[in-house]
Amino acid sequence: MGTLASALTALQMEFSDDLTYLPGMAPQLANQAKFEQGGMQVLSKEDIETLEQCRAMCKRGECPPLLVVFDSCEGYTVEADDQIKDLTILAEYSETHLKALSSVPDKRGNIARFINGINNHTPDGKKKQNCKCVRYDVNGECRVILVATRDIAKGERLYYDYNGYEHEYPTQHFV
Repeated sequence: MGTLASALTALQMEFSDDLTYLPGMAPQLANQAKFEQGGMQVLSKEDIETLEQCRAMCKRGECPPLLVVFDSCEGYTVEADDQIKDLTILAEYSETHLKALSSVPDKRGNIARFINGINNHTPDGKKKQNCKCVRYDVNGECRVILVATRDIAKGERLYYDYNGYEHEYPTQHFV
């Protein structure tokens, strides 16, 4: 399996590049950056335009050089299909929001759903990290954008720290 479409099909998922708000759960109005304790970095007008250009390019099929592959140990994962430069926008994490606005990779998602996390309990885990999630205020709404944190070689798998700085997500069993 080498495509996003085949991975989504195998997991009975639907492609979506948009945030999903299920009826009876957290409404879109609850996903406002102003509710974030301590505030949130505001994405500049120029960067919002860049993000919109990236989204438009993906809709035309001009996506970052990413490939979904299946690994018998890690499951579906993402690797670079070409060289990726440091600070490249890789994807916006499109998730389903539940009652507490938790990001849940449910039955709708995009390629960001398949980027694996690191085991942040080992030194080797941190060495594998080559991208990160950054939460931004985009026109008043909280958005999560995956960005390369260094140059990534063709064939290299993409990994980020699911925990960021909080260490609440159990990763000690990650490969």
